Amino acid sequence: MHSILKKIIAAKKAEVRREKATLPLELLKKEIEKAKAGRNFKKAISGSSLKLIAEIKRASPSKGEIVKNFEPEHFAAAYKKGRADAVSVLTEKIFFKGDVSYIRRVKKIVRVPVLRKDFILDDYQLYGAKYYGADAVLLICAILPFAKLKKFIRIVKALKMHALVEVHTRKEIQDALRADARIIGINNRDLNTFKVDLKTTERLIKLIPAGIVIVSESGIKTVKDMLFLKKQGVNAVLIGETLMRSRNIPKKIDKLLCR
Repeated sequence: MHSILKKIIAAKKAEVRREKATLPLELLKKEIEKAKAGRNFKKAISGSSLKLIAEIKRASPSKGEIVKNFEPEHFAAAYKKGRADAVSVLTEKIFFKGDVSYIRRVKKIVRVPVLRKDFILDDYQLYGAKYYGADAVLLICAILPFAKLKKFIRIVKALKMHALVEVHTRKEIQDALRADARIIGINNRDLNTFKVDLKTTERLIKLIPAGIVIVSESGIKTVKDMLFLKKQGVNAVLIGETLMRSRNIPKKIDKLLCR
């Protein structure tokens, strides 16, 4: 496992312990009994045309801070204007400078489903995602044992959210399918080397049966990339940095989606 990933996981475990001390799981479960029904993430990214999950990401371990004077509302408004099909909010605090509270701030602006993108290791984080208004969560096969992945997918379903299950290898696809994943995200970035290769989607998509919604993640920058992925048969793409760095986000979205 990459040293950065190890550090992220260690920091995340400590963060969850602190959160549990502040708001215990039983209290959290009581709070979400009053939660409204969420928006349908799976439906939003399905269909015949290529869909866009636009990501709000303040920083990354490899690139550092992506935007200065960061305000999630600014990007939420730009993604709304650009008619993104869903919005992903990176909520990891230390390495990506995110915050789970951004979900509520973003949901006040956009009308589309919102995904909590984080390193989810504990079921507490699933209930926390629901508490803050997420409609979907990212589950990463590379950091979850099979039994835990299966359990988490079951909890997500019970909470009336959707799980985007991220894979990078043949074995992870097998695990995702056995765990009853209905939305599979192929990460073009290898979490062990952090190298990005869009051919990962081309190679792995052949192993996923019909009826599963497929998302391609990481390294998608150009119209050429979009056309390549559409040709492979993906349903949606997740794009963060390319949009975050754009001076005119709605125009960039139009260009990428060939509108």
